[in-house]
Amino acid sequence: MNFHTRKWVKPEDLNPNGTLFGGSLLRWIDEEAAIYAIVQLGNQRVVTKYISEINFVSASRQGDIIELGITATEFGRTSITLTCEVRNKITRKSILTVEKMVFVNLGEDGLPAPHGRTEIKYVKDQFKDDDVGS
Repeated sequence: MNFHTRKWVKPEDLNPNGTLFGGSLLRWIDEEAAIYAIVQLGNQRVVTKYISEINFVSASRQGDIIELGITATEFGRTSITLTCEVRNKITRKSILTVEKMVFVNLGEDGLPAPHGRTEIKYVKDQFKDDDVGS
């Protein structure tokens, strides 16, 4: 799993218990997963269709640096399925896991559209065939 995004837990992110508010974390996850799906499918028109059970396994407190890890687990004809883990950057202790998130690729008409992708595309491979610097 690749961990790309890091967040610093600030006072405005806390709930009355002094820990990271779950709603803030879920917003960050949905945004990061959408960006991941957009990059993988090469289309800015994707929507969240499904998020499985969310398992909070430990708390995060003010000042913690957390990181979000997302990876594709399946490519459907018009969808991409992802998995997510959030962990403390310093201790590597898991904070939350989401086993399944499904995003649907949309066409210009707003309806599900085939994306033609079958495997994860890594940044290092995206520019391999380009004539960079020539």
